[in-house]
Amino acid sequence: MENRHATHPAQVPGFDTEQLRAHYLVPDLFVPGEIRTAHSHQDRVVLGGASPAPGQELHLVAEPALRAEFFCQRRELGVIALGEPGVLTADGVEHRLEHRDCAYLGLGTREVSFRGDGTRFYLVSTPAHAPHPTRIARHAETEPARLGATATANVRELRKYVHPDGITSDQLVLGVTELAEGSVWNTMPPHTHDRRTECYLYFDLPPEHRVVHLLGEPERTRHLLVADGQAVISPSWSIHSGAGTHRYGFVWAMAGENQSFDDMDHVAVADLR
Repeated sequence: MENRHATHPAQVPGFDTEQLRAHYLVPDLFVPGEIRTAHSHQDRVVLGGASPAPGQELHLVAEPALRAEFFCQRRELGVIALGEPGVLTADGVEHRLEHRDCAYLGLGTREVSFRGDGTRFYLVSTPAHAPHPTRIARHAETEPARLGATATANVRELRKYVHPDGITSDQLVLGVTELAEGSVWNTMPPHTHDRRTECYLYFDLPPEHRVVHLLGEPERTRHLLVADGQAVISPSWSIHSGAGTHRYGFVWAMAGENQSFDDMDHVAVADLR
């Protein structure tokens, strides 16, 4: 488990490219045969990737940094399957997940494991104080919100999985957004939300393409070049938006003081610097 400390916005102007990447980019989540995790002190979010080899079962354990007997002893966990179908097992019950399906595991889930041939399981975990039941959200059965316009190259479909009117959780909010063919911009105009951290995981991006992810304070923006399967940690004071050289999807996840999806502070494009 990699450890990421929180940062103050005043630090960012002094960061060079490598320092920006070291603080905010999580580049190597999906390594065949391994579970990789990164623990951020921004709302104590844990991001992870489980990539079982054919015939292998990977077991999620509590790394020493969590000071826990098992991973979900004081946490809840959201899982998104990417790529080939795979099997998530939670306390002995198997759940088959297709590409972009979501599983939620609540506080107290003791045993979690992953199987699949070419499956990449993306993990997002937040602290929890109350248990909620295991539930599955199917991508094909979740009605999307259709956003954006062709004129601004940001036509996209947003699916909410873990949220107050869907899968209930203690504080995790989780979903998937996918851009239409010919669209490249996500979350534009951008926003911040001072009460929550948000993380993006980009997927379905061809290996030779990149997303230019914007971050930082609206009046002092910075950027990261992000590849398929890489995640970005956005502190509450930072915008989170981007444009790709190819269409793509991204998993968005939030944690913090509340679960209100609309609790955000919009930033006009003309005010960006």
